[in-house]
Amino acid sequence: MTEERISPAVILVGAVLCLFVLAEVNYPVLAPQSRLAIFSLLGLCLCFGTVPLHSRLAGNRALRYLDFGLMGLTLLAWGWVLVQSEPVFARFWVDGQSLGNRAGNETATDIAAGIIGLMLVLEAARRTLGWALPLLAGTFIAYASLGSWLPGWLMPHRGYSVERIVSQAFLHSQGVFGIALNVMFTYVFLFVLFGAFLQQTGATGFIIDSARRLFRNSPGGPAKVAVLSSGLMGSLSGSAVANTATTGTFTIPMMRSAGFSAVVAGGVEAAASTGGALVPPVMGAGAYMMLEIIDPPVTFLQIIRAAILPAILYYMSLFFIVHFTARRQKAGTGDDGLAAPAPLDPMQGAVFGASFVAMLIFLFMGYTAFRAVTLAMAMGFLVSLVSPSTRTGIRGLGTIAAKAARDVMPLIAAAACVGIILGVVTLTGIGTRLPSLLVPLAQESLLLALVALMISSLILGMGLPSAVCYLLLATMVGPVLGKLGVVPLAAHMFIFYFGMMSMVTPPVALAAYAAGSIAKAPIMRTAMAAFRFALVGFTLPYLFVYRPQLLMLDAAGEMAGFIPIVVAFLLAVAGIVPFAAAIAGRLFTDLSAGFRAALLLVAALLLLPGPHVDVAGLGIPVLNVVGLLLLLGLVTMDARRSQRHVPPSVA
Repeated sequence: MTEERISPAVILVGAVLCLFVLAEVNYPVLAPQSRLAIFSLLGLCLCFGTVPLHSRLAGNRALRYLDFGLMGLTLLAWGWVLVQSEPVFARFWVDGQSLGNRAGNETATDIAAGIIGLMLVLEAARRTLGWALPLLAGTFIAYASLGSWLPGWLMPHRGYSVERIVSQAFLHSQGVFGIALNVMFTYVFLFVLFGAFLQQTGATGFIIDSARRLFRNSPGGPAKVAVLSSGLMGSLSGSAVANTATTGTFTIPMMRSAGFSAVVAGGVEAAASTGGALVPPVMGAGAYMMLEIIDPPVTFLQIIRAAILPAILYYMSLFFIVHFTARRQKAGTGDDGLAAPAPLDPMQGAVFGASFVAMLIFLFMGYTAFRAVTLAMAMGFLVSLVSPSTRTGIRGLGTIAAKAARDVMPLIAAAACVGIILGVVTLTGIGTRLPSLLVPLAQESLLLALVALMISSLILGMGLPSAVCYLLLATMVGPVLGKLGVVPLAAHMFIFYFGMMSMVTPPVALAAYAAGSIAKAPIMRTAMAAFRFALVGFTLPYLFVYRPQLLMLDAAGEMAGFIPIVVAFLLAVAGIVPFAAAIAGRLFTDLSAGFRAALLLVAALLLLPGPHVDVAGLGIPVLNVVGLLLLLGLVTMDARRSQRHVPPSVA
């Protein structure tokens, strides 16, 4: 396989980063703040060394000196934190005390290092993510400083000095070197490395080729390939935009050649890529953040188990929509767009299968997530040595390390920047005051509180990575839902889902923007198409809040019984089918506007909670019974319409 040209410096930094994380996560030696300092130091140096000040200034030799200067300042600021935190450097500690032990009595050097560190974090976040996150962090810093000047409706406080803000946001473990960066270090980087390994060995190519063969003779085959491959690839990357840019480069042209319009092709790819981070067992960073945040604590296996049925429902909806849309547009039938798929390499499949099976086995054996993925990579690596087609070699290992480092670099910058926000939240107490505004609303109506939380997630997610959006809202308002009788895991999954759905929510739908640019389609029309295809993702969070059985949980948060889980799942499936038909405008035949509206009503009746009726002891909501009856009637009517439209020669 061809390998892209990568700078030796990037390979070196990537190799050091990979070896350091693998060793320190599995066999920790350093103090917690010390290892996070080294981790983020390498990430920020890589950022300043590879991401230009501005895209239009890339290659400017004069500005390279500025980048080198920023890397030097990073070494100084992060080196100071490392030396003043790690016991091995105790002889260099100021006044014989570690940085943590002199909290509240920091020296001028401490504060100077902290100010430089905060500015560097903001600049790294701006370079890798744009202006939204650093501006939000700056707003929180201003809130901490100017709290006594704020009006009552903005939750004023007594205000804090620059020294206190710097101490909280950078120098200690509640800010930059806090929970967000720890999650990236402990969990996320290893899964990013896992994805880079599978891509380099060709295992991800095996997924795509298998999907092409599976759907070659199916209506809408290329679009179904996009749905399946994007779901699996997105599970590895956890990034909707990166997934769209990666898989969309070949799935979108395939869909276009099969007869799908550019807008539809871009919308399908964006919706499929967005759902990837919801797919277990390798979910996005939010799954690992839940391990640190949810109270009472949950295990990784509990999160995976809870995510299975919602992920199946989301992608089942996409498959139905794609199928009905292909029938309506008469696109993608037969071999169109999927002619002559490449021969499958069984060894690539063996690497993929061995890695995933090993990871699942280790998880079920009770290993931690980071230990399980480490052992799974080791198993996949051993299998890859068998065949030249999967064997990586020294150069391949360097490419894996460099790709993993570059992919995790924006996440390191984002985690460090969001750490500033979380530090201010803890310092000012806004994290406990903001929920107090939602509690009265939620006590009046849980649905209203959920809608408010959904809107907050979508707005924040417009400019933030979904995992960052989840972390902010889970920290500030997540506990509110738990106090109102919502199962804690369901509450956190609710927040995480809507943070992800922001990737396909206009006007700022970043995944749809990426898909639209690849498809050469109008951006806003592509965003609207992606939003329409992903609509079921906006109903699922409400479903599993009101019906935690879809997360395999009962109302107390314990493992639900088999029968209630099956009933909840089948009712959701029964609602998804008319929903998909209404969105696509096709069932057995093309649907009129009135018929589509009727199917949407039926879907709502099947999906909404309501008063229960005892049907053989199952406690099925009355609305679901009504919806099932209406659905049977509408399906029968549509089948008759379809028969009337069959040409005589076919009949």
